[in-house]
Amino acid sequence: MSSDSPTLSQLEAQRRLFDYWAIVYQRTWKGSVITSFLAPLLYVLALGVILGGFIEADPATLEGASSYLAFVVPGLIAAHAMQIAVFETTYPVMGMIKWHRVYESMLATPLRIVDLITSTLLFVLFRLVTTCAVFMLALAPFGVFATWWGALLAFVAQVLVGMAFGALVLAITAGLQNEQGFAVIFRLGMVPLMLFSGAFFPVSNLGPVMEWVARLTPLWHGVNLSRMFALDTVDWALVALHVVVLAALTVLGWACAVRRLTRRLEK
Repeated sequence: MSSDSPTLSQLEAQRRLFDYWAIVYQRTWKGSVITSFLAPLLYVLALGVILGGFIEADPATLEGASSYLAFVVPGLIAAHAMQIAVFETTYPVMGMIKWHRVYESMLATPLRIVDLITSTLLFVLFRLVTTCAVFMLALAPFGVFATWWGALLAFVAQVLVGMAFGALVLAITAGLQNEQGFAVIFRLGMVPLMLFSGAFFPVSNLGPVMEWVARLTPLWHGVNLSRMFALDTVDWALVALHVVVLAALTVLGWACAVRRLTRRLEK
């Protein structure tokens, strides 16, 4: 983009980019129905209802949950929010940077890199809102939420943790030269986080050392925040900590993504 090109306000830039993302989703949404909605929903029901029927429901060992289903649902939806965000900010973003050069074509207009990063994260936000909302509505009849307002705040927590991962992974992708690094993100990042974040069992079962390691991960903050609201076992001081950590990671990821993509495309 030339230095004398007119600049756009952030609102106007996002309005122009809305058409692009609307067309993208219109053409690709069918391919994401099973992976984003059906398969995870069946996974939650199989794990929570079928397997949960063999697990004794002791609120003292399930962080206040009356059943294993009530325990596992808030955590698994938060973990799925992480998965959606990571998927949307790895290969699709690499394609826009390297393979299809979509970002470069956008920069030939008055759009700026900060506009591109913001619009990408807004699309991730849309994916998180729609996916988590479907899950929460589908599982509400099973009686896994203590209060309606708790379910609503749990939904917000799930979206927040997804945005934290979306911003951080977008920052990583912006600086990668090829897709080989994604294997590390999926195998050594996303999978261990899902297993040891408290989504499937309380982190206290990991032992003192590993419990504190788990508590330092972003996903644990999201899982615990989602579960507290869903079960109405809210510790507001801990809520504040979770929100501050996740919000800070989102802002940090956004800033790093802008900086790294600027270095890459404006050499």
